Amino acid sequence: MTEIFGREGDRSQASPRSPGQRLRSLLTMHSVAGRVCVPQLALAVLLVIIAAVVAPARQAEGASMQEARQRAPAGAAAFAPAPGTLAAMTSRDPTALLQPRAEAARQASGVDPAAWSVPVGIRVQRAGEPVVDQLPMLLGAVAGGLLVVAGGAAWLSRRQRRQTHGLHPADLRRMYEHHDAVLHAVREGVLIIGSDGRLLLANDEARRLLGLPPDTERRPVADLGLEPRLKALLTSGRKATDEVLLAGDRLIGVSVRPTAPHGGPAGTVVTLRDTTELRALAGRAGVAQERLKLIYDAGLRIGTTLEVGRTAEELAEVAVPRFAEVATVELLEPVLRGDEPAAGAGTDLRRMAVRGVLDESAIYRVGEVLRVVSGTPMATALESGRPVLVDDLRRSDEWRRQDPAGAQRVLDAGIRSLIAVPLQARGVVLGLAGFWRSGTSGGFGEGDLAFAEELTARAAVAIDNARRYTREHTTAVTLQRSLLPQTLPEQSALVVAHRYLPAHAGVGGDWFDVISLPGARVALVVGDVVGHGLHAAATMGRLRTAVHNFSALDLPPDELLNHLDELVTHIDTDEVQAAGSGTGEEGGGRGGAENEGPWPGGTGTGSDGRGAPAHPGRTGITGATCLYAIYDPVGGRATLARAGHPGPAVIAPDGTVSFPEVPVSPPLGLGGNEPVEVTELALGEGSRLVLYTDGLIEGRDRDVGTGLEVLRTALATAADDTPEQICTAVLDTMLPEHPGDDVALLVARTQLLEPGRVAEWEVPSDPAAVARIRSACLGTLESWGLVALAFTTELILSELITNAIRYGAQPIRVRLLYDRALICEVFDGTSASPHLRRAATTDEGGRGLFLVAQFAQRWGTRYTPNGKIIWTEQSLDGGRPEPGPDSADGILDQWDDVPAL
Repeated sequence: MTEIFGREGDRSQASPRSPGQRLRSLLTMHSVAGRVCVPQLALAVLLVIIAAVVAPARQAEGASMQEARQRAPAGAAAFAPAPGTLAAMTSRDPTALLQPRAEAARQASGVDPAAWSVPVGIRVQRAGEPVVDQLPMLLGAVAGGLLVVAGGAAWLSRRQRRQTHGLHPADLRRMYEHHDAVLHAVREGVLIIGSDGRLLLANDEARRLLGLPPDTERRPVADLGLEPRLKALLTSGRKATDEVLLAGDRLIGVSVRPTAPHGGPAGTVVTLRDTTELRALAGRAGVAQERLKLIYDAGLRIGTTLEVGRTAEELAEVAVPRFAEVATVELLEPVLRGDEPAAGAGTDLRRMAVRGVLDESAIYRVGEVLRVVSGTPMATALESGRPVLVDDLRRSDEWRRQDPAGAQRVLDAGIRSLIAVPLQARGVVLGLAGFWRSGTSGGFGEGDLAFAEELTARAAVAIDNARRYTREHTTAVTLQRSLLPQTLPEQSALVVAHRYLPAHAGVGGDWFDVISLPGARVALVVGDVVGHGLHAAATMGRLRTAVHNFSALDLPPDELLNHLDELVTHIDTDEVQAAGSGTGEEGGGRGGAENEGPWPGGTGTGSDGRGAPAHPGRTGITGATCLYAIYDPVGGRATLARAGHPGPAVIAPDGTVSFPEVPVSPPLGLGGNEPVEVTELALGEGSRLVLYTDGLIEGRDRDVGTGLEVLRTALATAADDTPEQICTAVLDTMLPEHPGDDVALLVARTQLLEPGRVAEWEVPSDPAAVARIRSACLGTLESWGLVALAFTTELILSELITNAIRYGAQPIRVRLLYDRALICEVFDGTSASPHLRRAATTDEGGRGLFLVAQFAQRWGTRYTPNGKIIWTEQSLDGGRPEPGPDSADGILDQWDDVPAL
């Protein structure tokens, strides 16, 4: 603008100036008009000089001609009537007569001889000859002047085009008017300051913002009466960007940039923006931004756990001090149990969290019950489901009703304002959050209600998730514990202690069991179903029941695990088919309880690979591991097999801890069809057999190897303790405060059956040997003091031995065990098992096993690698079951049962 239009700038706002000022502005060489006017003025002066030379010449020529015209007639008139003129004219030589007289007259008149001539007309012509001689020079001067003027005009035109960038004067005028209008129409002040510190231009907005006087152009900026900091910035020459400075009662955003780098003359351009209103808006925007950040932080910090109490504490921690000075959270009693509060169930609240004051100084401490009084802001909020604002507690009689003494303590502490917000999720009120402010920080306003409601809404969802988790967790724990053994069977082989600890995040599928087996043996079982939640617990219950059923068949460990693996495979197949029919989740997931509830759970593959799918593309794998051990107190031997489960630990009688090698088979349900290997361990009396699940040795901060070493140390430290003490010591050493996986632990101390309570005989394949073996058995019973059992034992042994001799094969052995019951065992070398049936009245046989079943408390068959064992148990008190209607004590012993192959 300055480069094109010069210094005049604002025509509409400039102060009136004197003619001298306007002339000086016009003649200055810093404007386009000045740069054109000065050369034109020089040309005008040159033309004046030329005119001053030519005009006198022309005037001299005219005067000479006029004088000649005037003097010639006068001379002629003077000479014509003179005496002798006529005579001379008529004489033969007029010149000779007139010449002397004319010369005398010329000399007397002072006429130039060159102009004197007797023929007057000729002399007049010669008088203009000097002027005619000077005409070419004069004409050349005029032509030169014209050439100078034309060249100067062309030069001036070219200079003007260069200065105006080739714009036509009309375009130049329009551009000037447009730029001038824009300059004064923008809502941003513009100042142009020269290199000498003088103000060259100020638009209307700049004058308004700074309150500049009318005559500001060409005045130094330091003399404009600006604020000190603003004046220092404008006179410093440094760059600035949106520096907020005070100008009167306004806050001005000032930006300063030099003009020289952009092709202009040295100086600076200053832009000014009124930020007074923006600052107020920025303040409100800052509050809104801070609240948005608080909402964001609340989403991150509230609900980090699935504990109702901890979630309530997180809400109070987030609110103080960024929104309130004191925050309290109370929940309805059913919420704490995981139940959903019913309508009209009461308004008793239990305080779960308080922040901003010491718990000791609070009206209600954490854990105390708050009984809400009707009509108070708290009761109104609970009933309406909407937040309630009390802007001045000193004037609220309703609020004082809750606890007048406590209300006065609150007022004495300086608290002046309250917002009571119901914690509401899915349309159900779970409790109440209270936000409190003192008078020094300013009370709550209507604008705070929406924010308080948003904050508590997020917290209410987290609390409701925790409540639902509490309910599901309680249900799962209840189911889990109901599926675990409630009492252990009475037996003499082992002294057993056990522990089960559910995971902090939810129950899993770990289980243990102790099962009494025939022959005074005991089975120990530890298993783990992959995953957490109700599904894992339910699957665990199914597997534990299956293990009991398979144990009732007296299967060896390897066969039992094979059957269990087949069962798990069937479970997976059924669930995959159910998922494919739409009852489960998309992609083969289970449509069951493990996907319900707010906690991460369900089944799947674990980090140890136990749940890897058996077939590509197959999902919904249950995944389970199991260790099954049978201990025989007669020989002190344990037979073990495991499928994907950690091996046992053994504490020898001398306190040495070892981890015996037990071949591991694939986890249950993988369908590998690989044989399960069995290991036998010889355990001395007093040895401790320790079985556990992987949650004991694995963790986020340690691997399996490290866990085993820690377990070794813990067992060695407690080697001399009882099984109960060993369980406690191991859990205290191995587990963190909040375990990530559930843990099952069994510690069994071995005992041996005394040799004097075991009697065994070899039986030849001769029916006559039955009487001899029977007599020896009766003698043994007498030595054991079991004479009361002699009759029934004699009957049972007679039937079993006769059947073995008749239908069995060698070797045949009979063994009596004196334990908690009298156990009779008859072994033979065939795998054919007798079949119990009801004989008709006309049948001559078929009643032997019927009589055995009538007189024995339990009986059964178990298979060995080389044959089978038919066993019976009789109570030591001598009693026997009452005979049925079809029984006959006098039936002769017969053994004609056909074996069921």
